[in-house]
Amino acid sequence: MSGRVLWITGLSGAGKSTLAHEIVARLRARGDAVVLLDGDELREVFGAVAANADNHGREGRLALAMQYAHLCRVIANQGLTVVIATISLFREVHAWNRAHLSGYFEGYLKVPLEELRRRDPKGIYRRFDAGELHHVAGLDLPIDEPEAADWVAKFDAEHGVELLANELMKRIDENLSR
Repeated sequence: MSGRVLWITGLSGAGKSTLAHEIVARLRARGDAVVLLDGDELREVFGAVAANADNHGREGRLALAMQYAHLCRVIANQGLTVVIATISLFREVHAWNRAHLSGYFEGYLKVPLEELRRRDPKGIYRRFDAGELHHVAGLDLPIDEPEAADWVAKFDAEHGVELLANELMKRIDENLSR
């Protein structure tokens, strides 16, 4: 009785959480048993909120992403669908997920830095530019874009969450029928 894992990744402000909430609502509406995990909430659960090199540097982020992946495996192995919204842009994590997570599906929101800076819902990019914040994924912390994402949404100002959710649900369903 294996579940599946839908891993939604992208940089801060890309819309991961918004899309994840919409996908979870749609999956639940059709009767799927779904658990939503959000990187910001998980960071708090695992005690990695403070903005420092230990929590936000490459090694700390990689260790945290691996914890997320292991948690996803535990939940999916109970027959549930896990939808996780997290940056976790590391090749090691993507490879581990593909090898160890049942029904793994990777979605990547590819949004240009100019748009992320415009959105900046948490003030991360503004604080980085002001020199108040360091270890920001995609800026002074290199990231690994997914090499084999099952679905990539390149930014288009005309594509709101409804359209993205429609596209993603279609791809998820196509993937399930294989």
